[in-house]
Amino acid sequence: MELDSLKKLFIDQLKDLKDAENQLTKALPRMAKAATSPELQHAFEEHLEQTKNQLQRVEQVLEEVNGNSRGKKCRAMEGLIEEGEELIKEDADPEVKDAGLIAAAQKIEHYEIAGYGTARTYAELLGHEQAAQTLQQILDEEGQTDKKLTQLAQQVNLEAMEEGETNGAQGRSSKRGRK
Repeated sequence: MELDSLKKLFIDQLKDLKDAENQLTKALPRMAKAATSPELQHAFEEHLEQTKNQLQRVEQVLEEVNGNSRGKKCRAMEGLIEEGEELIKEDADPEVKDAGLIAAAQKIEHYEIAGYGTARTYAELLGHEQAAQTLQQILDEEGQTDKKLTQLAQQVNLEAMEEGETNGAQGRSSKRGRK
């Protein structure tokens, strides 16, 4: 598609967001399984349900403004998820891994916040009022998720720091012997 109008750019952005959400629906269960904090597991599971709903709404907006919702590959989300997958495979202390999972999730949220904010602005400029409202609702949800992750990080990061201090004093091998 040649991007020769704001409307085509808007549709391109929506297709990108659709694929991003679709990829995220596959990644969140793996993130939840890798988390050891029950609160973090719950946050990922809750966000999975929200993401599924957001995906449906993005598809609906695409249908309304474009007539179809066939999309494209979101390379940015692919890379962000790949970073999270690398972290999941790391041999890390549980508390440290949870802190890293939160960081990976917040990178994803910030990407989505940027994307939905941009798409909402394009919708407003193009006179797609309903689409703009829908995109604003999703943007608000992404912001709430980011705030929830920040709150979780406050506790998890402290636990990761304390774990690091404990390991520094006792050595990693002695901790493994305790498991």
